[in-house]
Amino acid sequence: MHKKQHVVAALALACLAVAPFWLDNSVHAAYTLSPEVKDVTPALKEATSLGVLTYNNPDLQSLENKDAILVMSFGTTYTKSRQATIDETVKAIQAAHPQTKVVVAFTSHIIVDRIKAHEGLTIPTPEKALEQLKAEGYTRVAIASLDVIPGVEYDYDKAIFNSYKHDFKKMTLATPLLYWMGQEDQRDDLSEFVTAFASQFPKLGKQDAILVMAHGTPHPANAYYSVLQDRLKTAGYGQVYVYSVEGWPHLDTVIPQLKKAGIKHVILMPMMMVAGDHANNDMAGADADSHKSILEQNGFTVSPYIHGLGENTAVRQLFVERANEAVAALESTK
Repeated sequence: MHKKQHVVAALALACLAVAPFWLDNSVHAAYTLSPEVKDVTPALKEATSLGVLTYNNPDLQSLENKDAILVMSFGTTYTKSRQATIDETVKAIQAAHPQTKVVVAFTSHIIVDRIKAHEGLTIPTPEKALEQLKAEGYTRVAIASLDVIPGVEYDYDKAIFNSYKHDFKKMTLATPLLYWMGQEDQRDDLSEFVTAFASQFPKLGKQDAILVMAHGTPHPANAYYSVLQDRLKTAGYGQVYVYSVEGWPHLDTVIPQLKKAGIKHVILMPMMMVAGDHANNDMAGADADSHKSILEQNGFTVSPYIHGLGENTAVRQLFVERANEAVAALESTK
């Protein structure tokens, strides 16, 4: 296996006794510590865990393997969008692993409560789902994430992983849709995503543009949107602009760019798993402060495209591939 040294500057400053790190280009694309490190503390091990996370519980290795896949999503109260996006993606993951139990959990406890109240449908939180899997005798769990970037929601996924990994013989956690950027011989998730995402782009005239609405976050992972903008431009989609609801760039960051480029017609398109509240109200709503209204006030004609990423079969396949990596790591004997 090809390996190369990878120095983590922050850790080198914090602990001069730590040896260099090595890149492991295995199926789950994780970084591992050099064997020269003699005292692998839990903090050091966690800090250098990238890619698909894996934990083998030394106290439960005598248990028989009984595998399950837990698919974690933020969720949505928009029933039709949930069925067309989350449900279809879960079905695709189940189809890829027909002999393995697949369950879904929503990380938004508020959405779980609202769905129960309004639809009578019980969708577990990740905590409840893992407690139930343990009660049913499942010993190995691969967690798949339907998050787009490794932001706050993915941090919650990792917190779930770390909180419950000791309850099972083995547990793995997949990466979100966008993770690797081609660094250190890894694949470029963003370029792959652009190819898949662009399958839903219409043909554009010289005065047309697509505004891709991301969620945005105070988390440093908000920087993924700038990398995505770069990959879009590199792939020849110069008339596609990324902005966010709750992060940067904002809509008012993009509007001057549209005017400078002579754009007259804008297609609004969400870059979220589901077309929920943000897509229907913040983006395309009738209120004066919706993105559609603001753009119209600035002289643009606007065409909303209200479909979540989970409706795009090419993007959905990328989520399946992320889940497949977690399952492969779960089944690996390394």
